Amino acid sequence: MVTTIPKSVKLWGRGQLTIPKEVREALKLDEAAQLSLFVVGRCLMLTQKSLTRASLAKEVEKSMVKKGLSLKNLLDDLKAERQRYTQEKYA
Repeated sequence: MVTTIPKSVKLWGRGQLTIPKEVREALKLDEAAQLSLFVVGRCLMLTQKSLTRASLAKEVEKSMVKKGLSLKNLLDDLKAERQRYTQEKYA
């Protein structure tokens, strides 16, 4: 499952959130799954605990190639999202 469409989740009491069922199933996550949390700028990234930075980078690269995305595409999209956010927040 590779998607660039955001999934909405709610942050519950004590900072808990629920990962949507279709995502858990696609990634084969069960109640015992261990996850790592990375903060990238103002974004959160969750990975399976077994992934390290090097293997995470390889997984991201494979997904990008599969979708036909380049680093430039991602940076351009990030710039557009920042502009959209700034417009919404301060306009």
